[in-house]
Amino acid sequence: MNMKSMAAACLMAIVSMAAQAKDYKYESVRGDMMNTRIYTLDNGLKVYLSVNKEKPRIQTYIAVRTGSRNDPAETTGLAHYLEHIMFKGTTSFGTSDAAKEAPLLDSIQNRYEVYRTLTDPEDRRRCYRAIDSLSQVAAQYNIPNEYDKLMSAIGAQGTNAYTGNDVTCYTEDIPSNEVENWAKVQSDRFQNMVVRGFHTELEAVYEEYNIGIANDMSKVWKAMFAKLFPNHPYGTQTTIGTQEHLKNPSIVNIKNYFKKYYVPNNVAICLSGDLDPERTVEVIDRYFGGWKADPNLSFPEYEPVKKLTVPVDTTVIGKEAELLMLAWQLDKAASAQADTVEVLSYLLQNGTAGMFDLDINQNMLCAEAGAFHSFLNEYSMLVLYGRPKEGQTLDEVKTVMLDEIGKLRKGDFDDDLIRSVINNLKLNYYRNIEDNGKRADMYVDAFINNIEWERVVTKFDRMSKFTKKDIIDFANRHFGDNYVAVYKRTGEDGTLRKIDKPQITAIPANRDMQSKFVGDMLNSIPEPIQPRFLDFKTDLSYGKTKKGMPVMYVKNTTNGTFTLCFRYGFGEESDMWLPFAADYLDYLGTSKMTAEQLKKKFYSLACKYNVSVGAGSMNIIVSGLADNMAEALALTEDFLANAKVDTAAYRKYVDVEIKTRKDKKLDQKANFSALYMYGLYGPYNALRNVPGNKALLERNPRELIDMVKAIRNYEHEVYYCGPAEMEEVISAVDKHHKTAKKLMPVPTGKEYTEQQTPRNEILIAPYEAKNIYMRQCHNEGRMWSPDKEVLVSLFNEYYGGGMNSVVFQELRESRALAYNAWANYFTPSRKGHPEFTVTHIISQNDKLLDCINAFNGIIDTIPQSEKAFELAKQALTKRLAAARTTKFGILNAYIKAKNLGIDYDINEKIYNALPSVKLSDVVEFERERMASKPYLYMILGDEKELDIKSLEKIAPIRRVTTDEIFGY
Repeated sequence: MNMKSMAAACLMAIVSMAAQAKDYKYESVRGDMMNTRIYTLDNGLKVYLSVNKEKPRIQTYIAVRTGSRNDPAETTGLAHYLEHIMFKGTTSFGTSDAAKEAPLLDSIQNRYEVYRTLTDPEDRRRCYRAIDSLSQVAAQYNIPNEYDKLMSAIGAQGTNAYTGNDVTCYTEDIPSNEVENWAKVQSDRFQNMVVRGFHTELEAVYEEYNIGIANDMSKVWKAMFAKLFPNHPYGTQTTIGTQEHLKNPSIVNIKNYFKKYYVPNNVAICLSGDLDPERTVEVIDRYFGGWKADPNLSFPEYEPVKKLTVPVDTTVIGKEAELLMLAWQLDKAASAQADTVEVLSYLLQNGTAGMFDLDINQNMLCAEAGAFHSFLNEYSMLVLYGRPKEGQTLDEVKTVMLDEIGKLRKGDFDDDLIRSVINNLKLNYYRNIEDNGKRADMYVDAFINNIEWERVVTKFDRMSKFTKKDIIDFANRHFGDNYVAVYKRTGEDGTLRKIDKPQITAIPANRDMQSKFVGDMLNSIPEPIQPRFLDFKTDLSYGKTKKGMPVMYVKNTTNGTFTLCFRYGFGEESDMWLPFAADYLDYLGTSKMTAEQLKKKFYSLACKYNVSVGAGSMNIIVSGLADNMAEALALTEDFLANAKVDTAAYRKYVDVEIKTRKDKKLDQKANFSALYMYGLYGPYNALRNVPGNKALLERNPRELIDMVKAIRNYEHEVYYCGPAEMEEVISAVDKHHKTAKKLMPVPTGKEYTEQQTPRNEILIAPYEAKNIYMRQCHNEGRMWSPDKEVLVSLFNEYYGGGMNSVVFQELRESRALAYNAWANYFTPSRKGHPEFTVTHIISQNDKLLDCINAFNGIIDTIPQSEKAFELAKQALTKRLAAARTTKFGILNAYIKAKNLGIDYDINEKIYNALPSVKLSDVVEFERERMASKPYLYMILGDEKELDIKSLEKIAPIRRVTTDEIFGY
């Protein structure tokens, strides 16, 4: 080594030692069960870290303190659109030659600035054609979805982002050994974003907009915010933006927005998982420390929103069922009000013993009512919502809900309800902090809303001091006639405008192109994580009750909660009345306790019970605070044995059920779900296998209760996860779970059967909207083989999974046909059922044929790329290695394997087989099972807007009515 090289090496060593020796100061709060460390780097970047070693993974959130609140008024939707653009790459990745690409992107940007000023339709078409042509030239350098390739390469999952009024947040769940690679990618992404693939991504966002306008709740929220915040961006603009602004975007405004708000002193990195805090903050500083802060960071300021003094009403129209929403404006999330608002909203509704739960829903005073709070950076809300019963007006629903507010103001609620609410909030908190995603959510919420971490940690200390008088006084100060009422009525929305599809030339996918940045990442080799798969012989313990019932046991050593499940091997396939008997139980008590008293008792114990009925199984579950398991179990068993028939309650229940059925027929997603079930299974399926309205009305409720009481006398198994020893669990079950001396064999039922697709056919159900929902299905009756599961998993990863998959690239990136598109090769959940293929897309009506042709093209000739395949294999391998199944998940995995007729963890088989699988194996798998096969096309849409003649050339059309697909 020469002297110059030696000097350089010494200098590097000194720099390295200095970096390692840097003393990173952090804030922490005594009593924080997560032991959170909050660092502030020299450039103002906040870093929240907490350690949770349950799994070798880390949840990562990067939160920017900006959202649609800061959108320029002339280009609303910009924050959300920038969120999409952040996945398009940088000067280092997403391109094969950034220097040659740059002038082309600049030219596209300039043309869009002209395009957005044009009003003549022909001028706009001419300009758009020029943009489309220029985009084709730029696309020769574009490498779509390299960001997703990078994340796949490190074994990330949950690659996503979201935008709200005050926040834009980017999410990843990464293996714990990939922190450095993750930081390297994110630091480049947040400092060197490039706007590319613009016109196709813009159309994908517009498809997302189309999905939203078919959802009436979006209209309700928009109207409510407009009345609550009339002179503030919360109320004057939406996160998705307007139709006009989405069709007239400004890349200049996007870049300016990015430069203004995407600065380190406006960002927090929030990590929770299996990490070393000292090492992690050093890595983050190394990659993000050079990011330049903006000392002049500022935000638009607005006059305070005036407080309402009288009710303000507004109405929205849409196809879906009627409902009413009421809202009161409150102070910001970081205010002293927040604790009171949270407790108060759970006093009103907590799902068990709240005022709405017991006074309204228990007595079925309307079809459904609820209450919740919503915290924002500058303001907050208490929100009530209600759906009417048949023949009930929305004003009558309003009276019912406001009566509860009146009771709250008068203190007409149980004295101990406040304590019960706080105890259950604590229980939920203890459960949440075991989840890395929930921890990171708390950090994001605190950062975005400027909440000191000490206030989060000490929240329950403050709440514990609340008195009934505090709640009453607060309610009287804030919840009077100062609300907004949004009436959602059923009808045709005349404001919706049809926009013809743009003429977009498909851009190349460039699958085999790869940037040096990605190549280097793929070649990096961090210390590997060793996989750990389940062994059902050792990860579960097995026992038997005195009566011989099998007990499967997993000890929960991380918290004081339990789940106890009695599982029966029959369900609605054996008796379609079982789900209705289970639902009816919710309205009943016993001769000793009313339904209201029963729910209050469970809530006071911080426990709950649930009876859930599936197709071929049924579960009776008791869960909650482990110290109260025996009492909760005894309470559940007494109730199920002594439930008292209430004929009047049954009649009300049936009326609500019939109204709910009617409402579902107005909902686009519910219609598509019904069509899909009809196409997949035929007329005998889970949605149609229900008693008709007449049968419901005529049924004697006594028979339903007798049905419930008889369940315990059938053969069943016991599953438990909690801190108690197995002997304690068996003792409690023996004592409280009374059954017949000899249990009856479970009844057999007629299983739902997936229908084969021997010929091409189109199944159309009607729904008037600006978009269509479509799925294609092929089923040739091929039975599941565990030996092929590795090919199934790898095919789904390569072909129809994330942003780097064939489907995403071809349907969205290349052709801009959809916001929502995927494909999957499904394997059964029960032995004896077949595998089948499904493709899915939601798109504008006039794009339907383009969608069909594009899907059929990639089905009949699967695009092949060795690089994309190796990336898919690497991603799947790393995810399996870092996966861990814990707590009740172990029992669920055991049940799943048992249902398939195997006694081992299928993931281990997949992992061990992955190294030997080649691209040619996956291609042959697809050709054998999907290519050139007959498909059933299930389309939900408005025939008036569809090219029926062209559809008839594809396959014969069979029309089904709304009543047919729902079965009532």
